[in-house]
Amino acid sequence: MQINHDTRCALDQAVELLNTMADGETPDTLVSVADLRAYAERTNVSGVGALSEDDVRAVRAVRERFAEVFATEDTRTAAGLLNALVAEAGTTPQLTDHDDYDWHVHYFAPGASVAQHLAADCGMALAFVLVAGERDRLRRCSAPDCRRVFVDLSRNRSRRYCDSRTCGNRLHVAAYRARRRESTGSDVPR
Repeated sequence: MQINHDTRCALDQAVELLNTMADGETPDTLVSVADLRAYAERTNVSGVGALSEDDVRAVRAVRERFAEVFATEDTRTAAGLLNALVAEAGTTPQLTDHDDYDWHVHYFAPGASVAQHLAADCGMALAFVLVAGERDRLRRCSAPDCRRVFVDLSRNRSRRYCDSRTCGNRLHVAAYRARRRESTGSDVPR
């Protein structure tokens, strides 16, 4: 799947936003203005000014709606969710070349709140995935104790874990140890 730089950035922002949600023993990491500021800086959300508790609540509401898009197994439902979200954000496509990036399109209106910014740009990036017929690339980690989301941009659509170095490696080591136990009665190498 071919995507341009700003679409990739918006997909990364959506994934990072969704992965701030509480999950099992992992607490919600988007509960304060400081958390929202850190998220915006970490994911390079452009044009973020002063933030307030209202912004935190609004971004958390957008996050919930993105979670619905990832949770649905029906493209038509996902499209309806994205259409509503992007329309409510007051989408106003504009060409821009800020921060040493070539020309690209921002979908949020000038002066938009951070929630509207995320709803418009990330919503459009997710819409591009659907338009390409690739909704199945919006995934949850296959590790049984992890529910983080990711967008599988691998060429052969084979990615199964949010991070192969953590979740993937942990499961591969566990499978290896289980095989060792079955064959030797112990997981200690001889």
